Amino acid sequence: MIDTRSERRLVVEGTLTEPWVDELRKTWQHASQDAQGRKVIIDLDNATVISREGQDLILELMQGGARFTCGAVLTKYVLRKLADRCRGTRSLDRKEVGCCK
Repeated sequence: MIDTRSERRLVVEGTLTEPWVDELRKTWQHASQDAQGRKVIIDLDNATVISREGQDLILELMQGGARFTCGAVLTKYVLRKLADRCRGTRSLDRKEVGCCK
């Protein structure tokens, strides 16, 4: 977790598979409750594998208002498809992906 004045960034590195899916869920809940007005972003720039459970969690978090960043082409593709499922067709922001209710 990286905190600045304007944002709290949750950095996911390596694989987003069990047991890390549950860990991210718990960390997101804690971080978003204690954000003190800061934007909370889940950083997937260094994620190498996202399991089906990881994708389900990302979709759940998107539906809850989570914002994501990513750099890799495959991760962008996965996030774009999940964002589409979350609220219909949506163009990808430069590096930040999310979903509105």
